[in-house]
Amino acid sequence: MPAIQPVTIGQHPCGAGKPLLWILGPCVIESHDGTLRIAEVLAGLAQQLRLPVVFKASFDKANRTSIDSFRGLGFEKGMAVLDEVKRRTGLPVITDVHEPSQAGPVAEIADYLQVPAFLCRQTDLLLAAARTGKAVFVKKGQFLDPHNTTNITAKLRAGGCTDILLGERGTTFGYGDLVVDFRSLILMREPGVRVVYDATHSVQQPGALGGVSGGLREFIVPLARAAVAVGCDGLFFEVHHDPSRALSDGRNALSLDNLPGVIDELLAIRAVTTA
Repeated sequence: MPAIQPVTIGQHPCGAGKPLLWILGPCVIESHDGTLRIAEVLAGLAQQLRLPVVFKASFDKANRTSIDSFRGLGFEKGMAVLDEVKRRTGLPVITDVHEPSQAGPVAEIADYLQVPAFLCRQTDLLLAAARTGKAVFVKKGQFLDPHNTTNITAKLRAGGCTDILLGERGTTFGYGDLVVDFRSLILMREPGVRVVYDATHSVQQPGALGGVSGGLREFIVPLARAAVAVGCDGLFFEVHHDPSRALSDGRNALSLDNLPGVIDELLAIRAVTTA
């Protein structure tokens, strides 16, 4: 396999034998105070455990199941919250973009941009994200096999992006369920490309509850163990103080109270597999 070079996200190198990158945060910015509260807890963990943590939250979830679902605070208010998170905690931040016109303004604050799985083949969006000069994290679509991610990376490189993360978040199987093929963590690697395992979206059950998506939270940690054992460059978890009351993706979110124990367990597996 060709050598994988690290990429720097904020102050954190990722890949090529560097520590696991941790992308953590709530699915959507529900409020100013709640988001800052979660960010401060994550910053404390990052300092205590010496973890490379990136804070993730969406200012707008444009792909919610129902027209009535909560989408977030919107661009201006949401990006202002992320800017404050960055200034107050020192954590790098990431948020997703849904339209090419959002890429430039988001890049003024975010340390790298996320392209949602449903939009991973949108050429104009990928090119706009690439042209910001920031690193770009693209979730592999639930409908896409891992070999075809080479077309995603080719588009990003055509736009001038050299710092690329790809995310595995499961593949649609039957109706309302996802299955993870852990071979993807190896197959998606290319020179200059790092692979992140999305531990919480991989247990999502899209649209399973009618107007909202379901999720099998009990499989988050077992599947994350497998991903670390197989080998990934980073882990993505949506976390919340009270997942049962989260306004988006609560059924496949990890409780913030459980996060330290999960991190310890996964780091122990990482230490064994890289020894």
